[in-house]
Amino acid sequence: MKLVRGAWKLLVGIKDGLVLILMLLFFGALFAALSAKPNTRITDGALVLDLAGSIVEQPAEADPVALLSGQPAAQELRLRDVVRALDAARTDSRVKAVVLDMDRFTGGYPAALAEVGDAVARVRASNKPVLAYATLYTDGAYRIASNASEVWENPFGGTMFRGPGGAQLYYKGLIDKLGVNAHVYRVGQFKSAVEPFTRADQSEPARAANQALYGAIFDQWRAAVQKARPKAQLDAFLTRPDAVIQAAGGDIAQANLRGGIVDKLGDRLAFGKRVAELAGEDKGKAAGSFRTIKYASWLAANPAPTSGDAIGVITVAGTIVDGEAKPGTAGGDTIAKLLLDGLATKNLKALVVRVDSPGGSVLASERIRQAILQAKAAKLPVVVSMGGLAASGGYWVSTPGDVIFAEPNTITGSIGVFGVIPTFENTLSKIGVTADGVGTTPLSGQPDVLRGTNPAFDTIMQSGVEHIYARFTGMVAQSRGLPQARVDQIGQGRVWDGGTARQLKLVDRFGNLTDAVGEAARRAGLDPAKVQTVYLEKEPSPLEKALKGFADRQRGDAPDQAATDLLGRVAIEQRSVLAQALGDARRMLTAPAGVQARCLECGGLGPVRASAEDASLFDLIVARWFA
Repeated sequence: MKLVRGAWKLLVGIKDGLVLILMLLFFGALFAALSAKPNTRITDGALVLDLAGSIVEQPAEADPVALLSGQPAAQELRLRDVVRALDAARTDSRVKAVVLDMDRFTGGYPAALAEVGDAVARVRASNKPVLAYATLYTDGAYRIASNASEVWENPFGGTMFRGPGGAQLYYKGLIDKLGVNAHVYRVGQFKSAVEPFTRADQSEPARAANQALYGAIFDQWRAAVQKARPKAQLDAFLTRPDAVIQAAGGDIAQANLRGGIVDKLGDRLAFGKRVAELAGEDKGKAAGSFRTIKYASWLAANPAPTSGDAIGVITVAGTIVDGEAKPGTAGGDTIAKLLLDGLATKNLKALVVRVDSPGGSVLASERIRQAILQAKAAKLPVVVSMGGLAASGGYWVSTPGDVIFAEPNTITGSIGVFGVIPTFENTLSKIGVTADGVGTTPLSGQPDVLRGTNPAFDTIMQSGVEHIYARFTGMVAQSRGLPQARVDQIGQGRVWDGGTARQLKLVDRFGNLTDAVGEAARRAGLDPAKVQTVYLEKEPSPLEKALKGFADRQRGDAPDQAATDLLGRVAIEQRSVLAQALGDARRMLTAPAGVQARCLECGGLGPVRASAEDASLFDLIVARWFA
């Protein structure tokens, strides 16, 4: 027994020692991460923009549970930071070249891609070399890379220009098989967000509207790329890509080179040597290394101006939800508090509302709108700047603006509302379960998920949705100086591109966030060159900064999925699309979302942002399917 007790004590001691060592290592790494600051000492070299992830208006916070469990964290780059980095590089002699690493780029909304592409073009116009590299160029990556002075491609890579569009999931057949009764309350002939729950295919009005929207977005993409690379045989790759590639013996990279789509073929070693010719070799390191200026250090060395009168910017990014939410999701209470606190403490001279949202909860949208109206009550000019997406609830919060800016390829409109309530009376009957009871009023127990809704409840809900739609069109009519009947005609849930929206007077001018800030300054009687932009957003805590740094390092150490062939890369992308679609369906049918002013179909035009929860749901379904 003494031997057993001694062995047990030894094992416990070893366990305690290992736990202590792990805790010391964890807190040591955490302290190092909290203490670490980007190096602002810049030496000559190539500024490297590793666009590994998507370009968004407001990056979401890193999920600490996902990080600690080893799940890969998708990177999101802030649009304004990328543009600031490029514009600062244009005139700085220390930057000998700019490198765009597009190998793991996952996209962005068309307006965001256009803004980054234009910033790249400005660098190139300053006679500074810009070199882009990727294994596979898709539409989004090439929209940016086409503006580079040298477009490189891996010899085993290629391009795949697909244009906007594609299939989406329809759940009517599954819902019927499960016995779920989806009660839909909607207004708007084109409010196709609810069609996946009521139809097995796309309605003709939705098809016609989407064809017009996608056609306009695609025409703008093609015109911009052709302007950046006038000698490229772009039409051949858009209209008959199979014939072009077949003529090259199936060598897509060679076909791209012959057609002027790319300038040079080479692996990363050859590309690195080319950059080293321009920026200098990084001596003492492996072949293909070059002197590098890191993106984070460059941003830290080139901060936004902090002097002058303050123009406030409140950002409404992501789905609009009730209550509080972290960055990347527009919590109604969170944004309203940030704005009201900013109005009380920041001595603002004007307000810019930056919108990049498909909409969401009507109540949360109205909460944000009321907070914006407090700025107008304080006699501040209010300018709206639409980013890649400002639809449904995103347009709702834009209505207080004195002037609305958008890009020609901003996705906006979708003026319509809906609600979905699932009931399970048929599902229960399939397994022999029924429900019964008594009530004291026509609304007792309603909405009854066990027995279904009754006509009185359905009438009230539909009337309520129609009333909210009337309020929505009334707000737009008052804001835009249009008859409400005209707003109803161009509303109906239809989605528009920014160019068409301007013709319909839903938008006043074309311009980006900088243009909107300048307009706000002028309306406040200020010189736009002498103001500072104050972003009304929650400053990340030291722990959040540490988690972001840890996530960035984790991505840097992860295997490069972009090294797969073309089919593998597309498969990865489509897996995320399907996971996102399944997640949207789950939330629509199970989450207590309330009445929605949301453009669900708009998501197909932007970056795929499938959450870890959605990806897990997809994996579970696949595992069950093949079990």
